[in-house]
Amino acid sequence: MLMAHPAVLDTLVEQYDTLRILHAEEGDEGVRQRMNDVAYTLCVATGTRDIDTALVTARHHLPGARPEDDSVLTA
Repeated sequence: MLMAHPAVLDTLVEQYDTLRILHAEEGDEGVRQRMNDVAYTLCVATGTRDIDTALVTARHHLPGARPEDDSVLTA
């Protein structure tokens, strides 16, 4: 599977985290749409189907991620 460049993943994760912190899901239609667009792009870029999995996958591929990091293991 192709994976987006780590710089792209880093930007997308940062954008999503910022929107989440600012409670974009409670904002106006334009802001909610931006959050949905970033979530969708993260899913496509990581080959996943939901934002939680996309975030874990993206973070795992960022520089400095540890292969043994338990955040990528399922419960």
